[in-house]
Amino acid sequence: MQEQDIKRGHSKNVEGEKIGALVNEVFGNCKKDDGKFLATFGALDPLMVWMKDKNTLCVDTKMKTGVDEATAIETRKRYNDFLFRATGFTAQQRSKRIQQKAKDDTI
Repeated sequence: MQEQDIKRGHSKNVEGEKIGALVNEVFGNCKKDDGKFLATFGALDPLMVWMKDKNTLCVDTKMKTGVDEATAIETRKRYNDFLFRATGFTAQQRSKRIQQKAKDDTI
């Protein structure tokens, strides 16, 4: 499970049921179960998303092995698009934030 920071002021775009609508828009076939939104797409089986608080998005995924390259590429593209739209941070910005948190935790 990964915790992703949400950009300041961006949480209003994903609060409540809006995060479920975004999951459905990007991946399709979104289902809600116990406050968590579930979807499957390509190599993601399943993707589970929920809001920990207004500044933190939790994402839990399991990846299928043995998918073809085109499916893997499309899955990664949609996953990164989803995280950008949900958090307001690009993949590079998310990576830097995760690295900084890891560095801060070891000090």
